[in-house]
Amino acid sequence: MERKILGSLFAKPAPEPGNPVTNLPEQPRFQPLPHVARPDFSLPLERILRGVTEEAEKAGAMVFHALGDTGGIHGAETQNAVAAAMQDQIARAEKSERPRFLFHLGDIVYLSGASSQYVAQFYEPYQYYDAPIFAIPGNHDGETAVESHGEREPEPSLSGFMQNFCSPAPKRFFKYRSTMTQPYCYWKLEAPFVHIIGLYSNIDGQLDRRGDRRQQDWLTEQLRATPQDKWLVVAAHHPCFSLDETHGGYVEILAAMDAAFASAGRIPDAVLSGHVHSYQRFSRDFQERSTPYVIAGAGGFANSSRSLHKLQRGLAIERLPFRTTLPEVRLESFDVLNAGFLTVTARPETLRIDYFPVSFDDPPAVSGNAGDFVVVRSAGRVKTAR
Repeated sequence: MERKILGSLFAKPAPEPGNPVTNLPEQPRFQPLPHVARPDFSLPLERILRGVTEEAEKAGAMVFHALGDTGGIHGAETQNAVAAAMQDQIARAEKSERPRFLFHLGDIVYLSGASSQYVAQFYEPYQYYDAPIFAIPGNHDGETAVESHGEREPEPSLSGFMQNFCSPAPKRFFKYRSTMTQPYCYWKLEAPFVHIIGLYSNIDGQLDRRGDRRQQDWLTEQLRATPQDKWLVVAAHHPCFSLDETHGGYVEILAAMDAAFASAGRIPDAVLSGHVHSYQRFSRDFQERSTPYVIAGAGGFANSSRSLHKLQRGLAIERLPFRTTLPEVRLESFDVLNAGFLTVTARPETLRIDYFPVSFDDPPAVSGNAGDFVVVRSAGRVKTAR
């Protein structure tokens, strides 16, 4: 009998419409992580911004920006527009509402993460951004080892990221901004009112090579160590859930996070990611709580509405929230037409995540009002959203 050849043997199967977890590569690429001797991968924000703890406690809030997928190989116009919109927020905000830093969700430099591209794709677009920039790597930031550089040997994976974000001491590769001194490519930022655990999901969406659990165990330790009176945000480049037609959600990231959450007995108050070039906000009912999972991957690399990642073909969303094929996961909001960024505000009683779209018009249209938001409340960690 002649064997029937299925297309899925030669290509990625098309996602089932409505399924937010569809990405499980048979042979995922995984690059070894850089070796460092530092025993502690935590960084107090106070070490970078002296006096920030007293200022935040006096203001009663800690505000920061978040976005991913910014590096521009097709021109920097969109990235510049988003950066300008964030800087405008900083300039116009009351002191108590002023964003104090940007947390980048990965894919800083395209397409190979080469160190030679950081000036054009990172430092120049953010030369007017008047705040520190922290980051976790994305898949393109780690792909230096698999890219050809003409006659030169390929750089070790993450070499550009480590030089520019994990420098032992500040250096100047660009006249207006020095390198950041994060402890590692996965690490924890300890800020007033909120701790952010940043993970590295490697090339194809894994915390660890199959059979290993080093980063997962570190995540478990950090979940346990984070004080209960601090908001807890977990960030990874690859999303757990996505209804886009290009990538989808990553089951191995989801499984690793869930195992760590269960082992530590601590669920984060929000999960942020990039990778998918659009905005999507999900809510997930998990262990008697509802947690927002937010994708903010339209930070500038996608330079037109057409180049943003659209929702799955055949997906009919007549109204929101949209219940996915996973009964506990709902799509609450999305934007596949604009670039944009997040503004996160941590207060003692609330954690609020605002999404601000930035149009592809010339000049870009930026509303002073959020296009979407979600509020997490401390009383029983009950979530409410618009």
